[in-house]
Amino acid sequence: MTKKKNISASEIITFYMDYVIEHHGKPESIEDFSQLHHFDDSIFYTHFTSFKDLEKTIFNALFENSLVILKQSPEYPSFGKKDKLLSLYYTFFENLSLNREYIEMTLKGFENQLKALAVFSKLKRSFSAFIDELDLDTFNLNVDSIETIQKKTIKESAWIQLLLTMKFWLDDTSEAFEKTDIFIEKSLNTSFELLDTKTLHNIIDLAKFLYNEKVK
Repeated sequence: MTKKKNISASEIITFYMDYVIEHHGKPESIEDFSQLHHFDDSIFYTHFTSFKDLEKTIFNALFENSLVILKQSPEYPSFGKKDKLLSLYYTFFENLSLNREYIEMTLKGFENQLKALAVFSKLKRSFSAFIDELDLDTFNLNVDSIETIQKKTIKESAWIQLLLTMKFWLDDTSEAFEKTDIFIEKSLNTSFELLDTKTLHNIIDLAKFLYNEKVK
């Protein structure tokens, strides 16, 4: 069969995700993978450096696609900061749910080590850029170095919160992952309360929810 000459990055992503789901693992080599789908492996290397690079791109693409969908909404520009972040979470996790089988296979055995996974490196950069774009409030201390530290801390905290939500979602067996939706709302409300008034109400509410989930 004649080899295809024009293969896009998105097509390679689809081929790869389908392969992982069907074969319960990644291909033996880029050469074998390219031959299976009838294109020269040089085309693969025009888009990705390795399967690891491809996997990083997949998680980032799921996030970027969610962001594109969100920003296409005519209501999005009028949203407040919290509503923009909430909307992104809901859109992103809906996208993850549509690809859950692939994600479960990719992360199998690493569910408790998400923070250390290099596969999220591109996703982290894109998510951190989104948090920068939101320009979340910091406490006004009139000291530039402290303001910078606060912003870095907020970005890292937001990233850890996203990973915690992914871990919750991976463990979630509720219908339509409705408990993940509850977790998203409660955890983000808590985060914004800490940035705003430091009240304990939402912290207690989130703690009760998590406790009830663990003791069942």
